[in-house]
Order: sequence, then structure tokens, then C-alpha cells
Amino acid sequence: MNKKLDISQIIGFLLIGAIIIYFTVFNQPEVEQNPAVANTEDTTGIEEAKVPEEELPSKADLAPEEAAIAKDSLQTDSIAVIKAQALYGPFAQQMLAQEETEFITLENDLLRLKFSTMGAQIVEAELKKYKTYDSLPLYLIKENSNFAFNLQSGQLRSSADIQFSILDQGVDFIDFQAKSDDGAVLTYHYKLPADDYRLLLDIESDGMSSMLANVEPSLLFELKANRHEKNKKNEIQGSELQYRLIEDLDVESFNTTSKDEETAEGSLDWVAFRQQFFTTILQSRGEAFAGADMALASLEEEGHTKYYAANIKYPKDGRGDLNLPLAIYLGPNKFEILESYESGFEELVPLGWGILSWINRGLVLNVFNWLEDYGINYGLIILIIALLIKMILFPLTYTSYRSMAKMRVLKPEIDELNEKYDDPMKKQQAQLELYNKAGVSPLGGCLPMLLQFPILIALFRFFPASIELRQQPFLWADDLSTYDSIYDLPFDIPFYGDHVSLFTLLMTVSTLIYTYMNQQLTGSAQNQQFPQMKYIIYLMPIMFLGVFNGYAAGLSYYYFVANMITFGQQWAIRSFIDEDKIKAKIAKRKEGPQKENRLMRRMKEVQEQQNRQQRRNKK
Repeated sequence: MNKKLDISQIIGFLLIGAIIIYFTVFNQPEVEQNPAVANTEDTTGIEEAKVPEEELPSKADLAPEEAAIAKDSLQTDSIAVIKAQALYGPFAQQMLAQEETEFITLENDLLRLKFSTMGAQIVEAELKKYKTYDSLPLYLIKENSNFAFNLQSGQLRSSADIQFSILDQGVDFIDFQAKSDDGAVLTYHYKLPADDYRLLLDIESDGMSSMLANVEPSLLFELKANRHEKNKKNEIQGSELQYRLIEDLDVESFNTTSKDEETAEGSLDWVAFRQQFFTTILQSRGEAFAGADMALASLEEEGHTKYYAANIKYPKDGRGDLNLPLAIYLGPNKFEILESYESGFEELVPLGWGILSWINRGLVLNVFNWLEDYGINYGLIILIIALLIKMILFPLTYTSYRSMAKMRVLKPEIDELNEKYDDPMKKQQAQLELYNKAGVSPLGGCLPMLLQFPILIALFRFFPASIELRQQPFLWADDLSTYDSIYDLPFDIPFYGDHVSLFTLLMTVSTLIYTYMNQQLTGSAQNQQFPQMKYIIYLMPIMFLGVFNGYAAGLSYYYFVANMITFGQQWAIRSFIDEDKIKAKIAKRKEGPQKENRLMRRMKEVQEQQNRQQRRNKK
């Protein structure tokens, strides 16, 4: 056996010795210090150490990961202490005490809210009774929002950058608090009442007037809205930023179709980030907001629809501190729920304005809710609403059909006048005289239809805005609030889309049939006066095919069943009206004394004015 040491053994012994020396010197147990003494030593280090300006943290240093590293090394690295001091200002010790960001949950039967100690903000807000179009949990907030007021202390500019601690919590409330090194206190008190979509928030500060003195008192509220619906295009179009003015209690709104920024002058009650079927509202429960600068932008990225931002001016208390009693609504755009808060929230449901709003709120909505209470399928509810509206409008329908029957009886005489006169003015004058003798109004069939038009437009607004139809199936449609696709096209057709909606096809075909029937009923008199109208009226249903293909299936379904009910009414009326009796009555009237009605007299006056104008032009 060789007793000599080779070079490898010598190197090995040297390495072992080095390791022993390292652990002996650098791995000694730490001596526990009195916290007060430790704080004194830290303070001395902060005063004496000098850090080059380039080593101070920038805005990028606000990342949670780097903040955690700074806190871990704060007790042993004086440079890290100064970085934290520059970064968090008087709240550096608060950051020391809070070892890491914590998350706390509050929930009731409607909402599940998750809070973070970083900024004392909501980081998740789940609506427990709703799902997304692809059956996932529906979050209005999921790390996509920012809620903070601005302040000034060193590089600290926002309350979102302050690490809070949990002061107290219970089943329905949680209190966050942040204390500065100089004794200032900032407290957030959240309370979530049972069976409520509105979260109550009270923000109070004490001793922070110096941090708030040199900044504009504003509260920044931002949201990058998540996508919830199948038709992203409609969801974007149905999303707006809205607010209510205290002076006249009017709800103002703006969308990116017109502009992307707006300033609200005057006192505000609330600001709302409204999406197609859900809304996030920030409301003052105390003194009104003093105005707001707002921004809105559509987002093309997957999973999001719009970016909302509101920089809201809030009032300070007499000491220059914060005293903000707020409320945050996180819930559906359901009219009855929003109305229950008695704050004008129901104005967020786009039911139209003027007479359209009156029809939807006074008639359609009440009938809809009444039928909904019986647990009827929503497709059947739409059918019943169509039947009820057609019954209410039946007198107008009957008047219109009777006028069409009179025009049809006069058709042979109108044809004779068309052949007799080549001059359009003389032809029209002769036709007016014939209508007057027969006691027939050429507008008799149009006026009843015009009176029905507001109802058609009101329902055009009602069904796409009804969250009640959301994800409600009927026949082949699995969601009456969006389009019903029976076939997805492998390409996109301009002005039509990339799918085939069966309800829209049925509506279009039935409208074409209805148009053809009206042409047969009214005869050819109007077509001979305005021959181009014969083709234009058939183009309208074809155009609607492209418009309605991406709309709510409930809307197309309503128009389809309304057309079918109209067919039945016309068949019943036609079997009831005796055209021979109408013809005899017209003939008897012609033999009697003639008396011009007001409409006929006005039409003749207009015609005479046109004739005089044409004669002047010829001269």
C-alpha cells in the first residue's frame, strides 16, 4: 500500500478545511435583540447610509416580487432598507411588519369577493348565480381592476402601493389598516350585506393631510372588462360608461362609437362601467363626487371587451383627511334589482327613451315579469307577449285591412284613371276626387301601421337588453339572448356573418310573405304611382336578414311569431268582411252629396300648391 499523499488528496484536505472554517465563522447563531433596539439601529442606519441616486427604486420596483425581496433582506441590508424607504415612504415599517401579501374572502348568496392586503383592493368578484357563455364562473373582477386614490410621499404616489394589515374581520365585514412611521392611519372598512349585490366601503384617514395636501383629491377607478357573452361584437356595442348628475338626476353615457374621453362637470352621484348584461358601479354614500375625467376604449384582445377608467374628484373633510363613504355595485343589469336601490341604477338598462321607454316599462316589462313568476319557459313567454300585443292592436289591424279592402274595390276605377291621364298631376287630382267620393282615405292602410311602429321599435330595444333571456334555451336555440346558430360557416360573409341563424331566416321569409300579401291587398294603385316602391319593400327584409343574423334569437323569434299571428288575423278578417257590401256602400255614397273630410281637403291643398309651383317653374 502506498503511504505517500498524491496531489488529489492534498487538494481534498484543503477543501474540507475551508468548509469547516466557513461554517464556524459565518454560521454562528444570531443573538435575539429587543425590537425597540433593533428599530433604533435601523433608524441610525437609514440616517447615516448614503445611496447613489441611480440605486433608488423606480416605478418598476413596485412589482410584488421585488417588494418581497426587499422586505426579506430589510433587517440585514441597509441599502435594501433605504430602497424600501424611498419606495414606500412613511409606510416602510408597515411593509416590514407585513411579511407577505394576504388574501381574504367575503361572500353571501350572490357574491364571492376576494381582497388583497396590497392596496386593500378587490382582486376577484364572482357572481355566484351566473356563468359565462362557455359555462365558466363569471368574474366581473379578476385581477383586472385598479382602485386607489393619489397621494404624495417620496416616490409613493398611490394608495394601491401600500401594504395593509388586517385590523379586524367577521362573517360579513373586513377592516384593513395601514400605519405610517409618523403615526398616520389609513383604514378601509368593507361590509357585504346578505343577499345584496352592493358592497359598502368606508375609507378614513387620520394624520395624512400632509400627504394629500399637494395632490388633486382624485380616486382612480379602472377596469379591463372580461368577456362574458358568445357574441363579442354585440357585447362591446352594448357596453358603455355612464354616470348620473346630481343637478337634474339625468344619466349620461358615452361609447367609443362617438368619443373615447369625457369630462363630467358638476356633482356626480355615481359612475358605472356597464357591460351588456352586468355592471360595476361606484357610488358616493355621502357628499357627492365633484366631477370626473373618464376614458373608454374597445379591446381586441381575447378574453376582454372594453377598458374603463374614471378619475373621480372626491371631497376632503375639514382636516384635509379622507372620509369617503362609498358603495360598489357588482351585479346584473336586471331592472327590478337596480330599481330597488332607489338611486337611478335602473336607467342603465337600455330600454329606449321617450315613448319607447314608456312602452317597455309600462307594458312589456310588467307583462314579462308577471308571466315569469309562473315559471313558464321564456320562449312561451315571448309567444304570449306577441299574442297580447296583437290583441291590443287588433282594432288598428282591422281598420287597416278594411281600408285595404276599399282600395281593392276601387282598383278597376283607379286603373281606368291611370289609362285616361298621362299627366301625373291630373291623374293624381282625379284619384283624390275618386277617393273623396267613395269616402276612402289612401292613407287608411298606412296610418294604423305607423301607430304600431313604436311598439316594434320598443321591442327591438327590450329583448336584446333582457338579462332574463340570457342562457335560456328554447327549441334549437340554447340562448335566447344571442344568435341561434344551426350551422357555422367556414368563412365570414360581409354584412351577414359566419353562421346561419334559423330564427332570423324564419323571420325574413315570413316578412317577405307578409309584404307580398299586403301588395295583393292594396292593389296596384300605389305601385303605379310609385313603381320603384314595388321592389324596395322587398329589399328591406333581405337587408334585415344580415342585421338580425347576429342579434338576440328572442328578438327574431318574436317578429316571426308576430308575423304568423298577423297572417291568422288577416285570414279571419278577410272571411268576415264582405267586399260586395263595401262596394255597394261606396256606390251609394257616390250618389249622395259629397263632403270633403279634413284629410282629403289637406291633401288637395298640398296638391294645388305643387301644381302652382310647377306652373311657376315652367314660366
